[in-house]
Amino acid sequence: MKKFLIALLLIVGVVATASADKYSINREDLPQAAREFLTTYFPKSKVSMVKTDRHLLKKIDYDVKLVNGTKIEFNNSGKWTSVDCKTREVPDGIIMKPILKYVNKNFPQTFITKISKKGWGYEVELNDGVELKFNSFGGFKSMKMDD
Repeated sequence: MKKFLIALLLIVGVVATASADKYSINREDLPQAAREFLTTYFPKSKVSMVKTDRHLLKKIDYDVKLVNGTKIEFNNSGKWTSVDCKTREVPDGIIMKPILKYVNKNFPQTFITKISKKGWGYEVELNDGVELKFNSFGGFKSMKMDD
C-alpha cells in the first residue's frame, strides 16, 4: 500500500509539473522561428506577455500578447497557428495569396483581423464580423456572417 501511495504521488507530481504554464515577457523564451516572425511582421510592437503552455504528452505551445493587444499563438517549433489583431489588419505577408486575393475581390471594403490555421485549412475573420473558411491551398470553402 505504501509503494502504491508513493507511486501515486509521483504520478500526480509529474502531471502537475508537465501541465504547468510559465509566463514571461522575454522574447528569448520563444523558438527562433517565432522571434523571426515577430521581427518580420510586428517589428515595432513590444511583447507584453509570453505564456508557455506545457501539455501532458504534447509539446509546448506559445501564446504571445503584444502591447497593442494583438495575440499570436505559435506551435512548439515556432510556427504561427493563430494571429488575432483585434481591430487592426493582419499583415498581408502572413496571409496566403489566394486568400488575400479572394478577400480583396469579394470584400473590397474590409480587411482581415484574425487568421487561424486549422487541420483542414484556414479560418479568417474580417473587420465587419464575417468569418470565412478556406482549404489548405487557399480555396474558398464557406462563409458565416454575424447574427
